[in-house]
Amino acid sequence: MRVPNSVVLPVGTHVDCCQGEEVEEKTRDIMTKIMAMMVERKSNLAHFINNLEDSEEPEFYVDQWERLKEMESCTLTILNLVAINCTDHRDIKKLEATILEHVKNEELFPEVVRVLPPIYRQVEAAIVDIAQSEEMADHGMMDLQYLLSKLSHYKHLANLGRELLQDILRYLHRIGLVIWYEEIKHLESTVFLQPTFLITMFKV
Repeated sequence: MRVPNSVVLPVGTHVDCCQGEEVEEKTRDIMTKIMAMMVERKSNLAHFINNLEDSEEPEFYVDQWERLKEMESCTLTILNLVAINCTDHRDIKKLEATILEHVKNEELFPEVVRVLPPIYRQVEAAIVDIAQSEEMADHGMMDLQYLLSKLSHYKHLANLGRELLQDILRYLHRIGLVIWYEEIKHLESTVFLQPTFLITMFKV
């Protein structure tokens, strides 16, 4: 809800635990609750904005008002829920096909037609190679400058600059290959090459 132009695909699991028409009933119930949550969010934001605008000294709340208006402008597209049985490989393939179908939808993802420069793919392949190397620690954390020096050892990436690497890392962060919190001061020089390790840490 806080990310601009988000697209959410709800996935309902444990279909194998349902009987008869339960799947359709639960699907309708979940989608109804999601839509109700969206309506409530919109209403709450409008209420908070009106309160700030109607306050006796609105100039003191300009920052809050701007943040709320920014959140109000964030569009959130909710796709139809996909119900699957995780123990059935065919259902996993069905989910994969559904995701790919949506991702290729230019109306949902206008940037899908963007052609990436070859160096983006080269850096991506090199990072995967580094992440899978035996010398890589399980946590997958690496200093940004050290990563740049490791990448420069690849012949075709010898002239890779820090600024271009940062652009590429932003792309790789968006697609989930790496995690790079550039907006957090204490983490801006650290790249997480193993996102799964971070997920495990957050669970703990």
